[in-house]
Amino acid sequence: MIIKGIENMDGGNIMSQIQQGGKFVIYTYCFSVVLMTFRRSSGIYFIKAGEGSVKKGLKYTLLTALVGWWGIPWGPIYSIGVFITNFKGGKDVTSEVLAALSNQNAS
Repeated sequence: MIIKGIENMDGGNIMSQIQQGGKFVIYTYCFSVVLMTFRRSSGIYFIKAGEGSVKKGLKYTLLTALVGWWGIPWGPIYSIGVFITNFKGGKDVTSEVLAALSNQNAS
């Protein structure tokens, strides 16, 4: 699993950041081709404690604003969902990532 933002950090540093408010998030985006609309998720990003999470998702939000809303009816519906999710700072997947990491370490 590739996680952006944890370069040069060990497990202790990551757990310390999480205890201080750090989190793992994913962003959503969508794009439309003729009448078909596709909704996807970004890779996982680590947001350090005190760091804003909206800025890292702007490229996905802008992609959706440019090519997401074209498909009818799902383009506008998915686009609105993307805007809500990304402007709230992405979807927090910290518990899922920590569970996956602990299962990986147990193996």
